[in-house]
Amino acid sequence: MNMKPSNLRVPILSLLIAAVLLASCSGPKLTLANYNKITTGMSKTQVEKILGPPTSVEKTDMFIFKKTTYRYEDGKKFAIITFKNDEVDSKDTNLNTNP
Repeated sequence: MNMKPSNLRVPILSLLIAAVLLASCSGPKLTLANYNKITTGMSKTQVEKILGPPTSVEKTDMFIFKKTTYRYEDGKKFAIITFKNDEVDSKDTNLNTNP
């Protein structure tokens, strides 16, 4: 079977879309185990690799430093990661409490 490069675009595009959908359905990322992987000094990129994109972001320029707060929510569960100059400075959660 001899397929022209233009005929390969549809199957390749379909595979790429399927891969993205599967990756996004890999399960919940807001877990206590993942939260515990977050440590002081981590970058935003490192945090997002573990917890995914935040539910909301709040940025404040404090003149001396920049503060960014990532909030992750899943129903009543939440995690708050605070960055000082783009590095994790503190974190808070209710993941370790029973529902």
